[in-house]
Amino acid sequence: MAEPPAPAVTVAWFHCFAGIAGDMALGALLDAGADLDEVRSLLERLPLQGWSLTAEPAMRGGIAATRAVVGAEPTTVVRTYAAIEALLDRAKLPGRVRARAGATFAAIAAVEGRLHRRPVAQVHFHEVGGIDAIVDIVGVAAALEVLGVDAVHASPVATGMGMVRTSHGLLPNPSPAVVELLAGAPTHGVDVAVELTTPTGAGLLAALAEGWGPMPAMTVAASGFGAGSHDLETFPNLTQVVVGDSAQAAPDVRERVVLLETNLDDVTGETLAHAVAVLLEAGAHDAWVTPIVMKKGRPAHTLSVLSDPARAQRLASLVAHETGTLGVRTVTLERWAGPRAIEEVEVEGHRVRIKVGAHRAKAEHDDVATVARELGLPVAEVAILAEEAWRRASQDAGGETVVELPRPPDPPDPPAPAGGAG
Repeated sequence: MAEPPAPAVTVAWFHCFAGIAGDMALGALLDAGADLDEVRSLLERLPLQGWSLTAEPAMRGGIAATRAVVGAEPTTVVRTYAAIEALLDRAKLPGRVRARAGATFAAIAAVEGRLHRRPVAQVHFHEVGGIDAIVDIVGVAAALEVLGVDAVHASPVATGMGMVRTSHGLLPNPSPAVVELLAGAPTHGVDVAVELTTPTGAGLLAALAEGWGPMPAMTVAASGFGAGSHDLETFPNLTQVVVGDSAQAAPDVRERVVLLETNLDDVTGETLAHAVAVLLEAGAHDAWVTPIVMKKGRPAHTLSVLSDPARAQRLASLVAHETGTLGVRTVTLERWAGPRAIEEVEVEGHRVRIKVGAHRAKAEHDDVATVARELGLPVAEVAILAEEAWRRASQDAGGETVVELPRPPDPPDPPAPAGGAG
């Protein structure tokens, strides 16, 4: 019997020949067919007021493109990373939209924390925390979802030269944040005094790109160009996106990963736990801690991080920043990673994400724990209810399923008083 064809995944490849910015990435996705009303509908879940999003036709170097224009009321509000995370949580976005937007802000926060020597949660976003940048980042995540994109790839990234004006004053171009965010990615400089790649654009690639290089093998379905805010004399100021279907890597196809490790005998358990959380937020495939015994019988721990090769250098820097270690060793490995997707159900009006693989579906623990606290139920019971909801939804081929909790029976009537009639 012939084997069934491998399932297809939808790939978006960003061609960054003139760099990338948040509005250029969003414009490219809209130009490729992401419905503006659907993108706006997802953005309207954000608890933000005073913004608008329009798509304007533009020409750059003779090429027709779309310019994503975000209107925002002036404000002096400077948001921390913790505030951005709270804002995304309150929005109740679809699972992949929330994950992609959150990963982008986490990547930028990790870099800003290192550059300004601040804890990640206390990082102050200036330009990136503005309403326009929030709409750009969440808008890109929303547009990817509207197009059904499963994987993001990118070409080598162009950067400019000279100086750029920021909230911190004049900085070299590319800015330090852009250089850090693109660590491990193929880049090249272009002799133009323009900020071709912005921290928002670099953050999107650092968080979302699963591969770098020429356009991957795919059956092209659509393409689009996102226009920058002004024309360049030497080449079109555009970011291109190509969207198409590619055969999904089967579970027995190997994927290169980098294992980062360091031995630590002088950090607390709280520091180790915090480091693991920060590394996962910054895009590590996984991170864990193993007890060991070092020389002279000293008890210690090995901190291990599994990383995409493109993110390895940035995660190694993050390990050093969070633990103070003097060195990180690496080894390149191969892994078999089966396809998975994030779906959602509701339990008593509370959103629970479900990780769906080829052989099982499992409720996300963080969501389950949150719902369990709010409903006063055991964690295991909420997980069972959420997974049962997903199974019913998949069998019915319906949308999101709402679970009503079983109610305890009414208590019996109290027994009659003892003794005879009075």
